[in-house]
Amino acid sequence: MKNSYTFISALVFTFLMSAFHFSSGQSVFSSEDLLGLERCSVQQMSPDGSEIIYAVYTPRGPNEEPGGAHREYFKMNLATSTSAPLFEEGFKASSPRYSLDGSFIAFTHKKKEGQNQVWIMPAAGGDMTQVTEAKNDVNYFRWLPDGKGIAYLSLEVPSPKEVELKARGYDFIFYEENLKNNQLFLVRFGTDFKIVSTQQFLEGTHVWDFEFSRDGNWLAFSSSEKNLIDQRYMFRHLKILDIATGEVVKEVGNNGKLGNYVFNPEGSQLAFASALNMNDHAVSQAFTYSLKKETISNYTPTDFKGHISWVGWKNNKELFVYAGEGVYPTLSSITLDSKKRSIMLDSKTTGVIFGEPLIADDAQTFAFTGNTSTDPSNIYAWDGIGDLERLTNLNPQLEDKIFGEQEVIRYEARDGLEIEGLLIKPVGYESNKKYPLILYVHGGPESHHNNGWLSRYSTPGQVMAGKGYLVAYINYRASTGYGVDFGMEGFMDPAGKEFDDLADGIDYLIAEKGADKDRVGMAGGSYGGYASAWFATFYTRYVKAVCMFVGISDLISKRGTTDIPYEELYVHSGKSLEEQWQMNLERSPIYWAHQSETATLIYGGAADPRVHPSQSLELHRRMKMNDHPAVRLVQYPGEGHGNRKQVGRIDVLYRQIDWLNWYVKDQKPLDGPMPPLDISDKYGLDWEK
Repeated sequence: MKNSYTFISALVFTFLMSAFHFSSGQSVFSSEDLLGLERCSVQQMSPDGSEIIYAVYTPRGPNEEPGGAHREYFKMNLATSTSAPLFEEGFKASSPRYSLDGSFIAFTHKKKEGQNQVWIMPAAGGDMTQVTEAKNDVNYFRWLPDGKGIAYLSLEVPSPKEVELKARGYDFIFYEENLKNNQLFLVRFGTDFKIVSTQQFLEGTHVWDFEFSRDGNWLAFSSSEKNLIDQRYMFRHLKILDIATGEVVKEVGNNGKLGNYVFNPEGSQLAFASALNMNDHAVSQAFTYSLKKETISNYTPTDFKGHISWVGWKNNKELFVYAGEGVYPTLSSITLDSKKRSIMLDSKTTGVIFGEPLIADDAQTFAFTGNTSTDPSNIYAWDGIGDLERLTNLNPQLEDKIFGEQEVIRYEARDGLEIEGLLIKPVGYESNKKYPLILYVHGGPESHHNNGWLSRYSTPGQVMAGKGYLVAYINYRASTGYGVDFGMEGFMDPAGKEFDDLADGIDYLIAEKGADKDRVGMAGGSYGGYASAWFATFYTRYVKAVCMFVGISDLISKRGTTDIPYEELYVHSGKSLEEQWQMNLERSPIYWAHQSETATLIYGGAADPRVHPSQSLELHRRMKMNDHPAVRLVQYPGEGHGNRKQVGRIDVLYRQIDWLNWYVKDQKPLDGPMPPLDISDKYGLDWEK
């Protein structure tokens, strides 16, 4: 009788919940909902902490001209939480920054004719004044600390001869030669903002970025020998310029990947976030450089099980550090004398996955962009003591949506190491039922998933949960957020333990979480695309279908076509191709393509410099030549390593869902018809009669 009563009660509860959802107008989160989400980012805080500038990004609709999201800047009074547009509607500006006293805001703007220049307006509003006359676009700038000038970077201008040759059609591409450097200029102006003088520094050097000391005596900058993305990744060297003499007086001596850097208030030390060494694949440490002693000190806790990605100063003797620790970021302080770390803010406690902070000069007011498992993006403030305060209300329509429950999962890999990840359960999940499973695999692999908002156009977890899927996001070995040793597990071992962790995760989800072993799929981009291709070929028995987005299929040719060959060598391969030829061949999905029994959708940008489009072509060709009945390749013109324009994002989202539904959820036969090629009826287009 007890069991019968429980069963009837459950039926009544289910009926009542269904009736409640229907009557309240709630619905599951859909593809259309995902494509319409607004996002925001914090840009700058006024020095006194009274207001912030933030940006809101609104995606373009399917009938708009192809392009990235629309962006609008707002200024918010933190005391009243009231916002107003920073610029008039339709005015195109970017990179707004307060002067050190907070009285003016500088920004870049391009007239219909001319270059992108720096302009200035009063923080309270008023007339705008152009304060630079760069011959090429200004691509980076900072206020002089005294507020009487601007320093900026601009690419050197082609010579008259180069201009003439281009006009006559002789504009040949000299691959990775004839590069133009970012040049550093310092403009001083009078009280009416008229230019008084312009100086150029560091001629013949490519400068990536720079920061002033607060007294204006020093300028720290990062530079490299050449203007190449690979040089930015691996060979950015920190140096310090004496503004008075124009001479480089200090070379910091950092190694490997470089994060942000900033002077302490008195200008005696430079803090910077950086990789531990050349082989560390991500920014992970907090360092300081003493200008007097010319020495570097590491303030990262011993055996730290996380990755520090940002540093700041609380005062002259104490650092702020932002770190990923597993699926939860933290904000901490570290005292220089004792090297003691104190966690100030932990997203596991706040329930909000907050980003790197903006901080007022008094170190008492903080602002962040934050998200949760059901809220993709909002602005938060913190007074250093109490709870986070949400300041914006983007995407209020989500209050009427039903989301799948999200939880942290942990399991043992085959060698006993604990692996962590996140699982979104299907809407209406019941523990005694079996569900189709999708693994969304992050790229990098120097990246990781936080326990916040996970749904993107290429990894639409909550959309799939609304369609009845279990959705897993695994922080496999080589992910960040678990310490340098964990991150180094993939070094010189591509598709080894890192992808075995994914296979073990599938086994765990089948055994413990209700995943149906006969209905498993995988999707991912970049290194996640490599994982998808690996499971379509080497580990084909695990998955019925994969979606490989800008993914790797041939390690040998990838090393010869990527725009970051030294990054690949130092932080991934560890040895030259000639020393690893056979291993690279056997860790390439094309080597195993002949045994694939997995439906394979391949897609990516036709202009991708990171993972060349030939990687997609190779896998497609090898599968086709082995008579694979269910492989398709789609390329997006003009797109690079990921789709920026809304048209490609719309197609990726719907095409992926169709592919996974067809082969995973509906279990259509591999040797039967493929899903429809033309899916334009799903784009939301207005067709002319």
